[in-house]
Parts: sequence; C-alpha cells; structure tokens
Amino acid sequence: MNLYSKLLEREAAGRPVTVGLIGAGKFGSMFLAQARLTKGLHVAGVADLNVARARSQLKTANWPDAAYAAASLDDAHKQRTTFISDNAEALIADPRVDVIVEATGVPGAGIHNCLQAIANGKHIVMVNVEADAVAGPLLARRAKAANLVYSLAWGDQPALICEHVDWARAAGFKVICAGKGTRYEPHYHQSNPDNVWDILDRYLNITDRKSINPKMFNSFVDGTKSGIEMTAVCNATGLVPQTDGLSFPPATRFELAEICKPKRDGGVLEKAGVTEVTSSVYRDGRDVPHHLALGTYVVFEGETDYARRCFKEYSMLPDSSGKYAALYRPIHMIGLELGISVASAALRSEPTGAATGFRSDVVATAKKPLKAGEILDGEGGFCVWGRQTPAEVSLERGSLPLGLAHNVKLKHDIAEGAALKWADVVYDANDIAVKVRREMENAFGRPGVGAEPAA
Repeated sequence: MNLYSKLLEREAAGRPVTVGLIGAGKFGSMFLAQARLTKGLHVAGVADLNVARARSQLKTANWPDAAYAAASLDDAHKQRTTFISDNAEALIADPRVDVIVEATGVPGAGIHNCLQAIANGKHIVMVNVEADAVAGPLLARRAKAANLVYSLAWGDQPALICEHVDWARAAGFKVICAGKGTRYEPHYHQSNPDNVWDILDRYLNITDRKSINPKMFNSFVDGTKSGIEMTAVCNATGLVPQTDGLSFPPATRFELAEICKPKRDGGVLEKAGVTEVTSSVYRDGRDVPHHLALGTYVVFEGETDYARRCFKEYSMLPDSSGKYAALYRPIHMIGLELGISVASAALRSEPTGAATGFRSDVVATAKKPLKAGEILDGEGGFCVWGRQTPAEVSLERGSLPLGLAHNVKLKHDIAEGAALKWADVVYDANDIAVKVRREMENAFGRPGVGAEPAA
C-alpha cells in the first residue's frame, strides 16, 4: 500500500524511476497515457520498429508534442522528456534506465530483449505473455540469479489472477481454481483472421476495421490467448492445468464457486488447484447474464464450519454447499494499470507475478487438416490454435509450443485437432527462441526430451 509514497520520494529527490518501453502497440500506448501523469516515473525512451506509428500513438495518448521531442536519450534524461527510436538495443543498454517494459507481443523478440535486459542489469516487466508462455520459467530464473526482477504485467489478467491467488493463500484459504472470463463457443477454435469478423460483429461495434489487427484479435477468440494466460498463471502460482486443458464452462459471476469446483462436489473441474476460463456465452448461443468476460476470479475453500458460516453471513458468493466461495474483479484495465508493475519492480524489488516452475504449456493444435509443406502462421492465424497442456505431457510427447509455430514448414500431414510435435516441423535450432526454449525444457524437464532439429 506504499508504492505511491515511494514514487513521491523519488520525485522529491529528483530521481524518478526511469523506464524504457519496447513496443508502442495498444498495451504500450495505454501505459504511456498514464505514465506521463505518474509522479516519480519517467519514460526515457520508446523503441518501436515503426517510429512514425510510435509518435502517432503518443499523440493518440494525449502526449504534448514537446513531451516526446528529445533528440537523443541524453536529451531525454536531461530534459525529462522521451526519446523515440527504432533502436531497442540502445535503450536496453542505457545505464540510466531502471526498468524495461517488453510489449512487442512477439515471442522471439521478447525472449531476446529480456535476455539483453538481464545482461544490462535491468528489471523487466514482461507484457509479452506470449514469450513468457514459451520460456518464462527460465527467464525468471535467470533474472533472479542476477538479483533482478522479472515480472508479469499488472493490468493484464495473469498478474491480476496471481494477486487473487496470493491474497487467498495469505488469508489461509485453499485455492480451488483461478482464472478469468471470455467469450467462447466450441467452433471458435476454427476461427481465422478472415471469418473472425462473423464473431466480432456479434458483440463489438467496430466501425473502422482497419483500426485493429484481425490476426491479433483472433488469438483472443480462438482460445489461444486463454491458454497462454492460464499457462502464465500456473507457472507463477503453482496451480496446474487440467488434463484436457480449458473447458470454458458458461458461468455468471455469481456462479463461479458453484461451477468452478471439483466434479466430485458437483462442479466441472477434474480436481482442485487448477485454472479455468469461464464463458459469457451458453452453448446454445445465448449470452450469459452477469458474465465475467473481462474479469478475473479465484475460488477458494472454507476448511472449517465457522469459515463456511462466514461465507454465507457476509455474502461471499458461496456455492450451494457453503464449502466454497469466490472473489472476482469485474474488469482489467490493461496498460492503464501497468505502472504498478514498474513501481513494484523498481521500488520494492517484487514482481507482480513471475514463473516459479514449468507446470503448464501451450501446444500448437491444428485448426484444420494440414498438409506437408505448409508454412505455419502462428498465433491467431489460419493453421493452429494454442491448447493449455500439462508441462509434463507436453515434454513427454515432444509437443511444439504455440509460440514457436510461426514461419516453420510442416514435414507431415496433420489431422484437424491434433497436437503438433517438434518432429512435425522444420525449425532453426540456432534461433534464439528455440535455443532458450530447449534450454528450459532441459532445465525444468528431462534432459534430451523431444526430437532433434530437422535443420
């Protein structure tokens, strides 16, 4: 509860927490909108491959022109303005920058930038949950060994869910399930950037279709993003995936404890201590009332009769048995809240969620029958979606991580719904993301697991 006072101390001392942002997309722009208004925080630089877009994003975020007119990083520090460039390497290497925010959304870029940040003594806030799903456990371990903070991004749902879990455990409760809400129907797993509009037009009023990236949006629709985010939660909290991944049960926010409890007690979960994502759509297509489509939750157990009586007395959203109760947050504010992670890393040396083990993975799964010779197009594309899978199962089967199923050629035909394997694709063993992922598999799994590279 003291982050703001610590920021004020830094402001008064003339030593604001200095930040370098890599990636000026939607999340980064939302962060910038609030960072300029946060005392004790200074965004020294923004690096984006498209400098013109970065400047446009700052203008959209209501930054005055003078605030990002710095001609160099030196000027940015002297004038307390912001330097815009396409040089992420220089931003990371600047010794005056305290925290790097990685918001590119590209797994390979995120892994590379994170390693560079660690090498240069920088805390890193990993907005890029796609990179975290591929190699977060190893990246977090490396940062910790260097006495640096590697953190999930507050405002994004995984970090908020981690906070729910920590709250419940610190209050002495057993966590049964944690997760978020989304809009889901089974056929969404086959959606692609062309037909995703058939889904989006039903519940979003997007008048300017050129304003969004349909491939990116499709990763939220087809189930991939849910798998990625729940993998980050499992690897950070000790919760585990269910054997078949997420089942997306429809639920109102008032039914969370009733539905997200073990099957033995009348719920949908195979066991306690897992992640699940609830749907805002019933299987017949009707909208769920009072749904949690943009929120997060935790379901916990009252292990004494007294606690269960309190659940009822204080309307803590108990299930029908009174054994379980739920806490939820109805919304997440994405980049507008990201400053919490930056301040926590720099001023408390604490992450807002970080991987502590390799418990969950996101496996590339065929959306349609795939033919040998096809080039996979990765997250949100036409070929594959990401299914949450227990890490030990992924390792045992030599499964291909969703984050590495981009721009690689298939060696074999793959049936619709089948999980892809390393052995099914031609990949570059020298690619930084592949090398780090393989190192993580050896570090957290069994040495030598998986097939040898085909190229």
